[in-house]
Amino acid sequence: MALTIISLIKQVPLPSEMRMGDDGLMDRTKAKSIINIDCQFGLEAGLQLKKSYPDARMVVCSMGPPSFENALRTALSMGYDEAYLLSDRKLGGSDTYATGLAISTMLKHLGFSKESKEAFIILAGRQTSDGDTAHVPSQVAENLGIPQATFVERVEADGKGNVVAKRIIEGGYQMIQLPMPCAVSLTPTGISPRKPSLSGAIKARNAQITVLNIDDIGLGTEKIGLSGSPTIVAAVANIVSERPPVMMAEGQNEKELVKSLISNVKSGGNTLKKKAEKEKAVRETPDYPVVDLREGAKGILTWAEIANGKIGRPSLELLTPARHLAEQLGDDTKITTVLIGKDVKGLAKTLFEHGSDEVILVENEALEEYLVLPFAKIFAQVIKERKPEIALFAATTAGRELAPRIAVKTGCGVTADCTGLEIGEYINRKEKTIVRPILHSRRPTYGESKLATILGFVFPQISTARAGTFEVPKAEPGREGKLSEFKPQLGQEDFVVEILKTQRGEGGLQGLFDADVIVAGGRGATGDGLQLVQELTEALRTQGIKAEWACSRVVVDEGISEYARQIGQTGKTVRPKLYIAIGISGAIQHIAGIKESGKIIAIDQNPKAPIFHHADFGLVGRYEDILPELIEQVKAGFTFGIETSKA
Repeated sequence: MALTIISLIKQVPLPSEMRMGDDGLMDRTKAKSIINIDCQFGLEAGLQLKKSYPDARMVVCSMGPPSFENALRTALSMGYDEAYLLSDRKLGGSDTYATGLAISTMLKHLGFSKESKEAFIILAGRQTSDGDTAHVPSQVAENLGIPQATFVERVEADGKGNVVAKRIIEGGYQMIQLPMPCAVSLTPTGISPRKPSLSGAIKARNAQITVLNIDDIGLGTEKIGLSGSPTIVAAVANIVSERPPVMMAEGQNEKELVKSLISNVKSGGNTLKKKAEKEKAVRETPDYPVVDLREGAKGILTWAEIANGKIGRPSLELLTPARHLAEQLGDDTKITTVLIGKDVKGLAKTLFEHGSDEVILVENEALEEYLVLPFAKIFAQVIKERKPEIALFAATTAGRELAPRIAVKTGCGVTADCTGLEIGEYINRKEKTIVRPILHSRRPTYGESKLATILGFVFPQISTARAGTFEVPKAEPGREGKLSEFKPQLGQEDFVVEILKTQRGEGGLQGLFDADVIVAGGRGATGDGLQLVQELTEALRTQGIKAEWACSRVVVDEGISEYARQIGQTGKTVRPKLYIAIGISGAIQHIAGIKESGKIIAIDQNPKAPIFHHADFGLVGRYEDILPELIEQVKAGFTFGIETSKA
């Protein structure tokens, strides 16, 4: 079978070199760039797939300025045959919706579409480090009308025109079969990318890279660039830590260090000196007319994701910002939740008690497990009928691929991984109008060093919310709402992806959200496979403490722990009373997931580890020496000041 393997890559700036411009937005012009890490795993997946199809045509594509040719040549030196760059100043400022549209239009121009006679597979990285949205693979797939699989660790060919992918899901994984053509995005838990060979580098140096502009591919300017994108970045602010200085343990050996740590914890640690608040500059609101862009759109739509027969906690968390937004909008704004599955009607009661005003029920035996194609079509049909002004999804592995696919179907923008949602206004000084009301979606970006405010101008305004960011609203027993049944129009083409196996357990997911103490291990604590991390957790449980263990991203990437236990920007956000970081260097992406913790203890053998700048208590030492002594102290009754559940 003739096969074309297409890898989509992006050249990204190093987050540490990003600077804020005078306009309050990010300036990447002077930052050094590399091939996005996740994209490197997509490149390698293509080369691995070629083993099953030795005659496969290897194509690499990118969109960006001429400097992106460097990344394309690297791909050629790794073993790709052809390289294409879509480069046009008119694409500047494109959001993910416009980017997905432009890339898919280029692919169609190159002869790759749903109707293509020859099979092809599109491979991409899960997400890019400068945006961290994970939107584009879904949006390219929807624009091409082909099936997709995201958050994939492994992809293999079955020799029958299909590929089998191992996809990460909350609390486990799925094995799914996709017919080609299809799109697959790879996580860094895949096969490590190879280094370019010398012969490959020489070949790439003289290789021809085809550069295309929007006229070449027949793409107009209506839906690309800053003016054509349905969302804009309205503002970017620096994220500053507000923790007091760390209190370090002192001692000559592990016993003295642990004794000092215990003493520091009992003393309560350093306190943050409150600084006088600077008087905020008041910007006068110009006397412009107010414009309402909703055109009758009203209400808030959410999705109740189901796993193991229960509504996932992140879906219940959504009802907290949804209620807040409804109150801000006023005018009797209602919250409607879509509930899809097999025999799930009884779960509507839980949604009503936690804040949903209406539940739209879609029951179908074929929808027992989440599948992106039928679920996206169902939501598109619900949105067309109900016309909500806002649609919210949890930023789970399912929510992060579903929301952007829905956005393409409905012509909307989408904001990923939000930690703040508010109703506000937008002053359009160019057109001299004030847009009100409009959703302000706030999300950390650029390696969690900045907080961006995103606005959407096409309705519904779609956002995903980071799991663990919002509290689950307190249940009101007996609260009732309206239950409506919805019969979607689905066809065989919506079920071409087959789930071969689902492996799901609690996987620490629920425990991480409920735990009073989380003990987490990083690269520096993997010498024993996190055994001591788990022993400390168990010792705390024995004392009656609600404790759970977790890990940093690198531990998952190395296959030592499952994704469901990963804390950080691409994992879970947690807020325990105490977080104990062991062998975790303190990358800003990890800090993003723990900054809401009551107290943070950091144990690392590197005295210059960044984690100490974000911790309340610190101890420099080898975890193999420190943890056994600390475990003994816990067994003797020390619980870090956390109240136990023992009678």
